[in-house]
Amino acid sequence: MDDFLKHLLFEFQLPLTNPVLVFSLLLFIILVSPIVLRRLRVPGIIGLIISGLIIGPHALGFIGNSAIQSDGSIKLFSTIGLLYIMFMAGLELDLNQFKKHLNKSLTFGILTFTIPLLLGYPICYYILHLDGTASLLVASMFSTHTLVAYPIISKYGLSKHSSVAITVGGTILTDTAVLIILAIISSSIEGNLDGAFWLRLITSLTIFSIIMFFGIPKIARWFFSKLDSEKSSQYIFVLSVVFFSAFLAEVAGVEHIIGAFVAGLVLNRLIPHNSILMNRIEFIGNALFIPFFLIYVGMVVDYKAFLQGSWPLAIAGVLTTFAIFSKWLAAYATQLIFKMTGTERQVIFGLSTSHAAATLAIIMVGYNEGNGILDINIVNGTVLLILFTCMTASFVTENAGRKLLIELNEAGEGEHNESKLRNQHIMVSMNELKGNENLIDFSLIISDPKVINPISVVSVHPNNEKAEIMIRKSRKSLEDIVKHFSGHEAKLNTIATIDYNLSSGIARVSKELVADIVVINDNKNFNFIQRMVGDEREHLMDLCDKTIFFCQLNRSMLAYSRIVMMATPLCELENSFVTWAERIFRLAKELNLRIDLYATTATKDRFEKIGTANQIEANIKFFEIEQFEDSLLKYEKNKTDLLVTCLARKGAVSHSIEIETYTGKIEKACPENDVVYIYPALQIDQLFSSYDDISATPIAAGVETIQKIGREIGSILVGNTTKKRRRK
Repeated sequence: MDDFLKHLLFEFQLPLTNPVLVFSLLLFIILVSPIVLRRLRVPGIIGLIISGLIIGPHALGFIGNSAIQSDGSIKLFSTIGLLYIMFMAGLELDLNQFKKHLNKSLTFGILTFTIPLLLGYPICYYILHLDGTASLLVASMFSTHTLVAYPIISKYGLSKHSSVAITVGGTILTDTAVLIILAIISSSIEGNLDGAFWLRLITSLTIFSIIMFFGIPKIARWFFSKLDSEKSSQYIFVLSVVFFSAFLAEVAGVEHIIGAFVAGLVLNRLIPHNSILMNRIEFIGNALFIPFFLIYVGMVVDYKAFLQGSWPLAIAGVLTTFAIFSKWLAAYATQLIFKMTGTERQVIFGLSTSHAAATLAIIMVGYNEGNGILDINIVNGTVLLILFTCMTASFVTENAGRKLLIELNEAGEGEHNESKLRNQHIMVSMNELKGNENLIDFSLIISDPKVINPISVVSVHPNNEKAEIMIRKSRKSLEDIVKHFSGHEAKLNTIATIDYNLSSGIARVSKELVADIVVINDNKNFNFIQRMVGDEREHLMDLCDKTIFFCQLNRSMLAYSRIVMMATPLCELENSFVTWAERIFRLAKELNLRIDLYATTATKDRFEKIGTANQIEANIKFFEIEQFEDSLLKYEKNKTDLLVTCLARKGAVSHSIEIETYTGKIEKACPENDVVYIYPALQIDQLFSSYDDISATPIAAGVETIQKIGREIGSILVGNTTKKRRRK
């Protein structure tokens, strides 16, 4: 018993040395501190930083100095967390928004870099009495910032907002400039600032850029397409790219956080934001790695140094006050130049005011060089600066994010509203997972992630003597489907049912679910339509009045180079135009692909309005057509294009005779392309609903027959006229 007590006391001796116990303590803090402080309306980020300060080596001493040194376990996890923050900032950046606001990002980047640097240098030189090199080093520290509060913005779903895009774009610009200054100062201290240094820096950065922007995308695209179903392998590959990029950045002469951000930019176009892989990246980062970094920031604070006199407190006060003021001044100048709202200014200020790892890196260079550039008081003041700026950033961003979200909803500019949440629903018709993985991925991407239960997977079987056996097998298959896609936040509803035939079953269930879109696998190698109704789609469209997507998807969603949208003239007049057009915008946004639109000017104008109304940025290249057949004539073939064709049902205002043979022409002209055929819903005016017994089908058929005869006669007359001209 005594031995057991001695062993127990030894294990709990401070500082804790058992890695399992240390890890358990940190996980407990990650779990409890946000929950406790949330009741006090304190952001969870602040709770993690304060918790790190309390258990750190300078307070209660639960964690020793060895754990937070460069070779310690906590230092390792905190580095991973910092890289994760920068990686997610690049990964979640809306590149279309970034391009749209590129000039604003450049302006903000210049302001948030030059204002703290130019004003900070005389303060350090004349007030803190630092020499020229030390003043430049500390002033550059004012310019840099870390997106510590970015998870708050991401939590509110505002990561795509213009103010956030401006801040993130400006962050990478100013941090790159500051870290290059750091490399220059470090080399000047060592006496290596010569022509060879500049040549080496430029060469290494060029090689780094070539590898990251040209080599990694090709490897990643190949890897994702070959292992599309292996989501765990994809996640490990993503982590490998992040840390390899961080290593290459260090080799190139800049900080690793730049490499992590570049990795996010490179993989941005290859990882759909509404995908299982993206969900896993965000979940693991927010649950584990990023909290470790925030706890580490609190651990490095030595509050005892401020009890040794007034000068350390004065230094800390000057550094902290000016760091916060200079970032506010840069945000205010940005607001005035671009006429932004006060809330948007607060978002920019909140995101850009926090100083963390890059700041520590800059200060530690001056402290560790051994030449007496910076003393311990500057280091302690900087650590206190980190604590207060992170707290300020968290409070400001929390309040500004909530206020901005309320303003957007009140102005009707929010991404979602109540009616939208309840009305959007996709029904996917499939009986087994094999051969349908791409179909489910496609459905998840075009669905709104905020919609409640956005997708139902339906399995329909004929009502015969084997019906009960098939239903049991189908339910087991549907369970496998749900398990396979369990990493996605969207909930998949599953239904197994029977009917007299498959078409009537799909039509019936789509009405019961009040679905607005029905997605069906029309794959050439797995032709569900042939199993249902032979080679004709008309049978299903006669019974089902919903918008139907017939999908022929053989490639991974990440294998496409662009979306080629071919739309029939007058399709913008259909009632269901908004329904399918919004999904195409969402597809382009999630896959970061350009839309080549072959349509009339009227169709293009309304198509663009739908994107604007839903706040979805998309790069659209317009090709004007007069006749539907002009689309194929103008289209330059590329087998990696996803062809999306909007057709029309008989009786629709956009229907024409050419549509009946158009699918065959596409499959003959582009046999290697994946294709999605869209048949918009045909909604009959409720005014005439009482006349259902009167059918216009015979009349429509007669009109079409007359039109066909007229076309044939016209072609014969044209042919005879040509022959007579040749004889003459």
